[in-house]
Amino acid sequence: MLAVDGLHAFYGKSHVLHGVKMNVQPGEIVALLGRNGSGRSTTVKAIMGLVEGTGSVRFRDREILGSKPFEIAQLGVGYVPENRDIFPKLTVHQNLMLGQKRGQTQPRWSFDDMYRMFPRLKERQHTAAGVMSGGEQQMLTLCRTLMGDPDLIMIDEPTEGLAPMIVELVAEYLQELKNRGVSVLLVEQKLTIALTISQRCYVMGHGSIVFEGTPAQLRGNAYIRKEWLEV
Repeated sequence: MLAVDGLHAFYGKSHVLHGVKMNVQPGEIVALLGRNGSGRSTTVKAIMGLVEGTGSVRFRDREILGSKPFEIAQLGVGYVPENRDIFPKLTVHQNLMLGQKRGQTQPRWSFDDMYRMFPRLKERQHTAAGVMSGGEQQMLTLCRTLMGDPDLIMIDEPTEGLAPMIVELVAEYLQELKNRGVSVLLVEQKLTIALTISQRCYVMGHGSIVFEGTPAQLRGNAYIRKEWLEV
């Protein structure tokens, strides 16, 4: 579904990504792991067209590198940024409405789905998003992206700063995506969650992929964990 090959990215003269190669298959959860500054967020931003890059990014065998973010979204790629980017003066329900695509006849997700997965959003559906807690805003950002009915969703640090109970909800949510046939590229620092719900994982270091394998293989590779993941 997603195939990245030889991806380089730059911030001005700073060369951040160095030939990243990775893929995500249909209906698969793939974790992208690494320390802060390793290039994980830049990778998903480059895939989404938010950072200029060179190389190849193919989605369903179509080259998307160089396309505009809204064009990539229309093809079926969803992106949940780390900074949430909710519309603070709009209500929860209005934020979800903005996530919908025009002309959809049978979307995979409904408002009822969102409120069932996260009852707290239903309780606050008429509340301005800007006054909600960080955890509630994270739920809203995830759900707003889903309302666009993506086939692949890239999620950057969804559990950052969340209470343990909300973290468990997010993990259940990601499993629900997989059950409905949505592919997930998960950028995450919490190894416990990432290794529990993902089928494969990549580890990044200094803008390159330094490990690819299953969660079991990563658990068994003490060198990679110590060198590239553990603080």
